[in-house]
Amino acid sequence: MRSGIIIIALLVGSASHAGAADEQPICADRPSRSTGECTVPKGSWQTEAGLIDWTRDNSGGAHSDVTSWGGSLIKFGISDNADVELGITPLETLRVHGAGSSEHDSSFGDVLVRTKYRLTRADAPLLLALDPFVKLPTANHRLGNGKVEGGLLLAASAALGKSGLTLSLDPELDWAADADGHGHHAATQQVVNVGFAVNDKLSLSAELWGRWDWDPAGSGKQASADGSIAYLLGNNVQLDAGANFGINRQTPDVELYSGVSVRY
Repeated sequence: MRSGIIIIALLVGSASHAGAADEQPICADRPSRSTGECTVPKGSWQTEAGLIDWTRDNSGGAHSDVTSWGGSLIKFGISDNADVELGITPLETLRVHGAGSSEHDSSFGDVLVRTKYRLTRADAPLLLALDPFVKLPTANHRLGNGKVEGGLLLAASAALGKSGLTLSLDPELDWAADADGHGHHAATQQVVNVGFAVNDKLSLSAELWGRWDWDPAGSGKQASADGSIAYLLGNNVQLDAGANFGINRQTPDVELYSGVSVRY
């Protein structure tokens, strides 16, 4: 808890050096699994930090807890419609209990390198962006698979009239490592997200997420029902929290998280 308070203090302190009032409020990919089409303004930095992210899974008579601390996406705007992004997780922990045994491990997480390119003008009725990414294997073998992976996401969203509702779709194609470590295969995932702007500061979202993985050793399918909340402290600072609930046996039972996003 103390580390989360320190992260908030550092990020908010950095934001205070930015302009007193930017024309547009911060637009972050956090929270939810959905990815926004907006990019960081040219020449600006943005940090989207997960203060804590906890996942619980019960299966086979055992339960496992994976916790990520300070997982962050650091962004820099390189043009009016493109940015580059670096994702890091300073610490991940794994605890497994059951069947008369207990295991514990911790590691620096995998690194994510990505870029986002907005294809449409910022005020277009239908917003589109491409988001290619590569995962670099920096986690240990218990918390990562030790393989380079990548993918391409197409972010799309449109306002539903003047209701304050926004519909977002995020089809994604992944190049995933085989479970046996000797090759790669295709996987895909999709997010259907409905966001609601309660007012200028508070927003809510609900979504359905699914992932299909065609590993040669056996295909898999995961699905969850998710909800999140975001609150603007100012044009440059956003707080968030959310929960994801697995709706089939291959999906972790629950994931709870909170975070802060700052533009500076």
